[in-house]
Amino acid sequence: MNQYSNLIELLKKRAIAQPQDIAYRFLQDGTTEKGNLTYQQLDIQARAIASQLQAMVKPGARALLVYPYDAGLEFIAAFMGCLYAGVIAVTKNPPRRKNAIVELTERVKLSEATVLLTTRNFLDLLEQELPKSKDINPKFKYFKRISTDQVDLTLSKSWKEPKISSDTIAFLQYTSGSTGTPKGVMVTHSNILHNEETIRQSFAHDESAIVVGWLPMFHDMGLIGNVLQPLYLGTPSILMSPVFVAQQPFEWLKAINHYQATTSGGPNFAYDLLCLKATPEKLANLDLSSWKVAFSGAETVRAETIARFSHIFASCGFNQSAFYPCYGMAEATLFITGGLQEKPPIIKHLDSFALAQNKVVEVSPENNISKAIVGCGRTWLDTEVIIVNPESLTECESDEVGEIWVSGKGIGKGYWKQLEATKETFEGYLKDNKTVKYLRTGDLGFLDKGELFITGRLKEVMIFWGRYCYPHHVEDTVQKAHSALRNNAGAAFAIDQKGAERLVVVQEVERSYLRSLDMSEIVTAICESVGEKHEVEVYAIALLKTGSIPKTSSGKIQRRGCSKLFLEGGLNIVAKWQKGEEEKMVTDLVNL
Repeated sequence: MNQYSNLIELLKKRAIAQPQDIAYRFLQDGTTEKGNLTYQQLDIQARAIASQLQAMVKPGARALLVYPYDAGLEFIAAFMGCLYAGVIAVTKNPPRRKNAIVELTERVKLSEATVLLTTRNFLDLLEQELPKSKDINPKFKYFKRISTDQVDLTLSKSWKEPKISSDTIAFLQYTSGSTGTPKGVMVTHSNILHNEETIRQSFAHDESAIVVGWLPMFHDMGLIGNVLQPLYLGTPSILMSPVFVAQQPFEWLKAINHYQATTSGGPNFAYDLLCLKATPEKLANLDLSSWKVAFSGAETVRAETIARFSHIFASCGFNQSAFYPCYGMAEATLFITGGLQEKPPIIKHLDSFALAQNKVVEVSPENNISKAIVGCGRTWLDTEVIIVNPESLTECESDEVGEIWVSGKGIGKGYWKQLEATKETFEGYLKDNKTVKYLRTGDLGFLDKGELFITGRLKEVMIFWGRYCYPHHVEDTVQKAHSALRNNAGAAFAIDQKGAERLVVVQEVERSYLRSLDMSEIVTAICESVGEKHEVEVYAIALLKTGSIPKTSSGKIQRRGCSKLFLEGGLNIVAKWQKGEEEKMVTDLVNL
């Protein structure tokens, strides 16, 4: 289907062939539209923004895009405006915390951006906050600025199409920072179009596809999946604010119901949240029978979440075969593997002790040492996935866990201005084959009949007495140990203590338990569960205030950040226990 060399050609064609078709709707809630954009309107806005950019900076310059979560249509116009100008878009989440202005200027430093695109209201807010913030990059105060919602549309007539090719960098997609400093992946027009065709085929999309999306547009899944895939197809996209959906998750399902969407999804925690909030009253009037692709990615896909969600929402017409676990990352533009759209997820039950030795041994689901691992599909088009021993740089046997390496046209060109990091990640070569270059994902997994199974993260794997231990497995065990502990809100990591690796657990507490914590009971439950399941001794436990655990902009737990803050005493701890010491309440619970 791909017949374009760049995204400018794609939007221009849509504006000519489907000028009055509504490309994007942005919702105030699950059914009320705040605004919409036709293909023709988007094309005109992109030309006008591009014309202003062309008068300010040269092609190849970087433009920082910072938009409030409820300004989705403005973001889309600004992003396309950058492409129309031959300018490299740099996406960033809007500042919402005290130190976020500093983080914003850090993105400027990393990307060497010279112009800021945002809305008039948000620009006013930024200009009020800048003088109050310390440690601000001085260049940021003298930045060129464009309020894209106030650009004169007559400027579209003076737009000059830039000289770009399929290999021109379209934007810098910054990694989440869950395992280190965010790095800007150089994503080309070719990378994007290849990824869009991959998604089209794997999701079995056609002209009947209707997408409902709430994921942040500065994040790869939101931008590539919910914004650019519908543009590639020429089909409608209905968008919502991620902040609003986090507060009112059932509005997401109302939108699917109202627009009879075929495709929508998010990380595993989003499905857990819907299960948690489900009531007979909320389920009564929902029709989810149109939902054909309920994709789940960006974090570990849990078998129990699939089962629970499918059971709860079966009465609404939801079919478990719609669940679509997939695997991807910013370095690969987005999508790497996914299953057959009409097939249910593949789940394997593995011996958890053998898995700790990087061996794949299947056991029955009833076995008390079993660990359910959800398959994340297969490769599409020219993408290749191999499993490699990260030490010997040789391919693993079929029953071995190793690092996931990927090659194909969807792989980005490397990290912006980071040659060493680019070489380390994007230039993987097998010991006996120096002709094929692979992306080293840093993720661990195995292949079975072409299906990819993710077992953990190479850089986050803990080793206790020679035994591998995956943080997300421990976190899952911890959160099941006691009802006071929040799902998807904990981190397990190792610290060095007197020359030995020790396990630390930091975990948020449900708000309703904060005033009446039974620390002794919780510690006992965690230690017993972790010891039984993983044969590891817990060294320390820190219970955190609700909503305070460090996360990336896409919702991933920052395990390294948690470890650093734990050692520095920077976590918002309400109670702490350490082996050999009495538990201590370190925060006044009444004031939480």
